[in-house]
Amino acid sequence: MLVDSRRGLVVSGSLLLGGLALTLVVFHPATGPTVQAVDDAVWEAAGSARNAPATAVSEALSVLGSAAVNWPLRIAALLLLAWRRHWLRAAAFSLAVVSSELFIGPLKAATDRMRPPGALIETSAASFPSGHAIATAVTAVGLVLVLAAPGPSRWRWEVNAVVLTSVMALSRVYLRAHWLSDTVAGALIGAGLALGWPALLMAIRHRRDPAASTS
Repeated sequence: MLVDSRRGLVVSGSLLLGGLALTLVVFHPATGPTVQAVDDAVWEAAGSARNAPATAVSEALSVLGSAAVNWPLRIAALLLLAWRRHWLRAAAFSLAVVSSELFIGPLKAATDRMRPPGALIETSAASFPSGHAIATAVTAVGLVLVLAAPGPSRWRWEVNAVVLTSVMALSRVYLRAHWLSDTVAGALIGAGLALGWPALLMAIRHRRDPAASTS
């Protein structure tokens, strides 16, 4: 995405529009009940599939997506980028982190969606969107974009980042901390921001200097 900024902007825009569209579908009176019916079915399926090993794994994944894990990773990545003097990558990652954190609180307050009943872990604030999904997507996808060199290896790591985000998000559904639509919206928003900022800054740099690098 740092090499082809146009593609990065298209993908980012598509993800963010998908998150916006899902938000509208979830809360529109005409479509909300259908989405809730799907969420209810997934909630019931998660409850019927509950077992001790799966719960332990889900709890571990939930911790992996928490602020206690995400913030040290983010700070370490920014320090490494600063040490390497990759200023554009550091700026893009910082903007993705800051913008995502600024999104979570106001969007939760605006939607004020109730959490699913019977959560297996402690929760706080409103349910939509999943802050864990947003934070994990920003951290995982962002780390790959700013630390991995362009090429086939980056694509493999990007796929791994998407898989990690998806599995962590599903763990939150399994633990009944979120509805399925909460986590999907959060992952779309987080990934869109993580992809969009590097692409935008690189597009600006290329317009000013077509020969510029991604440092």
